[in-house]
Amino acid sequence: MTIDLDALYIDLHRHPELSFQETRTAGVIAARLTELGIEFEEGIGKTGIAAIIRNPEADAGAAEEGPVVWLRADTDGLPVEERTGLAYASTARGVDPAGSDVPVMHACGHDMHVSAMIGALEQLVATKSEWHGTVVAVFQPAEEYGAGAQAMIADGVLERFPKPDVVLGQHVTPLPAGTIGVRSGTQMAASDGLRVVLHGRGGHGSRPHSTIDPVVMAAATVMRLQTIVSREVDPRDVAVVTVGSIHAGLKNNIIPAEAVLELSLRYPDDAARERVMQKVERIVRAEAAASGAEVEPVISVDHSLPPTINDVEATDRLRAAFARHFGEDAVVDPGMFTGSEDVSWFARESGAPLVYWFWGGVDPHAYAEAHRRGTIERDIPTNHSPFFAPVLQPTLDNGVQNIVVAAREFLG
Repeated sequence: MTIDLDALYIDLHRHPELSFQETRTAGVIAARLTELGIEFEEGIGKTGIAAIIRNPEADAGAAEEGPVVWLRADTDGLPVEERTGLAYASTARGVDPAGSDVPVMHACGHDMHVSAMIGALEQLVATKSEWHGTVVAVFQPAEEYGAGAQAMIADGVLERFPKPDVVLGQHVTPLPAGTIGVRSGTQMAASDGLRVVLHGRGGHGSRPHSTIDPVVMAAATVMRLQTIVSREVDPRDVAVVTVGSIHAGLKNNIIPAEAVLELSLRYPDDAARERVMQKVERIVRAEAAASGAEVEPVISVDHSLPPTINDVEATDRLRAAFARHFGEDAVVDPGMFTGSEDVSWFARESGAPLVYWFWGGVDPHAYAEAHRRGTIERDIPTNHSPFFAPVLQPTLDNGVQNIVVAAREFLG
């Protein structure tokens, strides 16, 4: 039988689920794996799945296991209201960790990742006579929280399945369809998600002099934080400080007692991380003091992700394989992305090399026209945008072939 990958993708796109809530998605994956006759385990790291294809080579009557290749696809959606206008656009809703009802969308392309992985596994099963070794396919939850990989590891995925000789993964991105972006070394930045609670003294909006206003404190803090990158980081270096969320107050005539900021920090290495974190803490505490805060702000780390570092030897090998299969012009160096990923935990914890690449999902003609006009940033939606939607084809077929070519390169 042949799985209808287009229909699979459309179904997943219509029914996204938030991190660690991917129960329906896991059920769809399990059903497709069952159809393909692939052995798998569910519920790893709450909603993760790991599948295994064993294909040892017989040599003079003895079984030679061969290489072990891990393939990873992430499964979760985002709290974003879809505005693509697609006939199969998501109208799903979910409950976030704070208990709020929110819209949900596959605004990062994880539906494409899952569909491409299923298609690749189908091809690897169908061509078992052409390779030997072991394929472990990891369908990982909660990438958007930066917690899913570690949850699966804590649940024993590295002990329950053969350890990898190489870890491979891919991400759809706003490059022209047919393009593969891969580079040696740091491919994606390290990141931390911070929660900052600024404590003031609440009171009546008509008597601000009797209060310590945390809203003003927060506003001053946000503005000062923007000077870290613009005035304290060498322009030749990479760093990002983003305040993505501010919460304070419930009514216009009440000065609240506290304000909460949520920050996203990005950097290429641990040394840069330490420098930026120190600057953030200095500014937060100084602005609180300048506002007369009587209680010290509380700074906590919600998540911390290492840089995604591609192994030089394995990346060079895979780049050559991609160029042979797709043509030299199809393979580009995309530069370091300031986005972050948790895929590298599988490689770090197992001691295996990692290769993580990007593949294009934008209509090449639309991309070329936007490039000609100089409007790529405006006209080509990026991941996490409510307008992000890869063109279904040839993006999906390309994603399938990427995985097959990559896996076959490292299998016997």
